[in-house]
Parts: sequence; structure tokens; C-alpha cells
Amino acid sequence: MKIGVIADDFTGATDAASFIVKNGFSAVQFSGIPCQDISTFGDALIVSLKSRSSDPNDAVKDSLHACQWLLNQGCNLIYFKYCSTFDSTEQGNIGPVTEALMAELNVQSCLLCPSLPVNGRTVYQGNLFVFDSLLSESGMKDHPITPMTDSNILRLIENQSSGRAGLVDWATVSKGATSVKSRVEELVEQGVRFIVCDAICETDLLTIGAVAQHHTLVTGGSGLVGAIAHHFSQNVSPRESKTSTNAFVSASGHGVVLSGSCSLMTNEQVANYKQLAPSFKLDVDQCINNEDYGRQVLKWVIQHADHDYFPLVYATVDANELRNIQNQFGSQASVAVERVFHWLVSELYSHGFNTFVSAGGETSGTVTQALDVTGFRVGKEIAPGVPWVNSLDGEIMLALKSGNFGTPDFFRQAQEQLK
Repeated sequence: MKIGVIADDFTGATDAASFIVKNGFSAVQFSGIPCQDISTFGDALIVSLKSRSSDPNDAVKDSLHACQWLLNQGCNLIYFKYCSTFDSTEQGNIGPVTEALMAELNVQSCLLCPSLPVNGRTVYQGNLFVFDSLLSESGMKDHPITPMTDSNILRLIENQSSGRAGLVDWATVSKGATSVKSRVEELVEQGVRFIVCDAICETDLLTIGAVAQHHTLVTGGSGLVGAIAHHFSQNVSPRESKTSTNAFVSASGHGVVLSGSCSLMTNEQVANYKQLAPSFKLDVDQCINNEDYGRQVLKWVIQHADHDYFPLVYATVDANELRNIQNQFGSQASVAVERVFHWLVSELYSHGFNTFVSAGGETSGTVTQALDVTGFRVGKEIAPGVPWVNSLDGEIMLALKSGNFGTPDFFRQAQEQLK
């Protein structure tokens, strides 16, 4: 069996790859859809898109293209991976993409399970929780692009699609895979297209994964695809299953930490790391209006390259400051910041920097684009859902963190693992 993953952003792809590797499969991740067929030993192929908040039509088009490419590589199960907080708007893009994939693969129903208990994301009675708070009462309610003001997955997916949703509740999941399978079949007979599964612990995901492994299309967070990999790996020989679970080449050279996420956790991580390492806060006005600003940042990073810990360049701010920036500069703020990050990464690589730690999906995508790295082997886990990845040529090491993931000392942990 071979898993093909379509992820709606870059760190989401890395997150999925990490859980796949952790559960015994080898994984190769691609930034965007490769232009040609790939000869690779990976048990799972992960394609990262930038479709989470793009126009729904573009998201559908890119996802279908990725799906066809993965099928051509021999993938037997297609997994649409979205964020464990179901990041989306009333228009999508989770609903439209899922429906398009269902039509492409000729399936009448599809499982949905964003739950990731190890990171505090659980689903109970169809409602998504972030630790002990409903999604709509968590920090996600203030997300600048995809504010989540409803916690009910059934309502969310029905609002984004033309199908009806049904629930496999926790009481059913707790009885085991046979009960889940029966409930799924019952819902399909009733004409339900979107089957939401409760899951409050890792055991629940393994139970659902036992059923999901036999489906052509599954959607959810990284936890469920990891559970599916666990079941698949039981049928793989020990030599095959460990082929690249630790594919990991320690790069020699300088490193840098780049943080663009404004999530609550990333704010805490930046504050923590500033106590250990030199830090440089980007000025949004300078990013927009000063063409030479990138050179100033580059000079500063090089001057601090020999510190015990990598220098930090960040645009991370709290919710109040973020609102002020958006009110003053609008959408050009994030565009200008990512433009500076892109130029900076490219220049740093030419100056001998080959280890990059980044926080935030947009920033991580910018890093890989600037380095022109299109494929990675997935290696050791730093934190749940965040591994070190190594470019296929072994030249570059990357740790690409989704905004909400990791502990407060993540940036230090990543570098200690390298040592």
C-alpha cells in the first residue's frame, strides 16, 4: 500500500509526514506538484499546496492536479490533510476540495477527522476542542485569515458543500473498529456524504484508522493519517518499514530562525527564545517602503552567526499589535514581510547558511521557495507533527513549524537535537 497526501499548506504537509514516519512508514515530501513522475522508495508521498486560504476554484484545481499525480505514482489511498483546527471560511476551502476529490475518485462518502489529541485537538459530539475550550472560544476565533467562530464540524462542512453530514460518535468509536465500520455503512445507506468521527485520544484514531485504511479517500488532520500508516506498516517487513524513518543528514554550516506566525504559541516561543539568542524584529513599514531593508537584516544575521544559538528574525506580534498593523497597512503587510524573508533566505544560503528553522505556514513555504527545494526526506521528530527534514541532495536541513505546534522552548529543542 502507498499513501498519497494532499496538504493544504506546507507545514501541514510536514506535520502529516512526521506522523507517517513516526508510525513506521517512510515519507518523501514535495513542495508543490512535481513536473514529472518521481522514482522514490517512499511508502508515502506528500504534496504540499498553498490552498488553505486561496480562491476556492484555485484550491480545487490544484488539489485535483495533485491527486492525479499521486495516483500516477501508484498511491492507493488519497488523504486530504487540513489543519487540526479545521481552518477555513464559510466558502471553503475544505468542503469544495473534498467534494471535488470525491467526484474525481468516484466515492459517495468521505470520513472527516481533524482530531490530533497529542496537540490538544479533539472532536466530541462533532464539536472540535482546543484543549479544554471549544474551537470558537480558543485563540482561533481571532485568526486574521480564517477566524473560527463555530466549533461544530458537521455544520462547518455542510455550510461549505452541497452534501449532508453525519456523526460517528465517541460511544461508537469506543466500541472498536467493527462498530465504526457498521455505523459508517449505516450513514452511507442514509445518503450521508460527510462522515465526521469523534476522537478524543490516540486509541480512537487507531480505531478509526483501522476502518479508514480500506477507503480510497480520507480527510483529516495528521493524527488520522498517522494511524492509517500504523496499520499499513503492520504488513511491511521490518527492513522496508525502517528504510527512511531516520533519514537524516546533519548539515554543517550556519543556521537561522525565522518566525512569521502570530499564533499564541509562536508568540510564547519567540519570547522564550529571545532570552537565549540574538533577535531582530522586522519593522513592517521598513519592509514596505525601504528597498535596502533586507540588506540591513542580512548584515545583522551574519554578524550574529557565531552565537551559541541561531539568530532569530521575527515578525511575530500579539493580537493587538497585529490588528494595528492590519489597520495601518492592510494586506500589503504580510506580502512585504514574506518578500523580505524570501530575499533574506536566498542571500543567507549564498553566505553559507544551510540550516533554517521557521514558524508559520506562509513563512515555511517562503523558505522552501527561496531555497528552490522541492523535495525532502522526513527525519527525526522535534515535537509532535514537526520533524527535521533533509533536502533530497542532503545539502539543507529544515525545521518547519506550524504556528500552534511545539512547546515554548521549541527553537532551542530543535537545535539541541542537531547537536
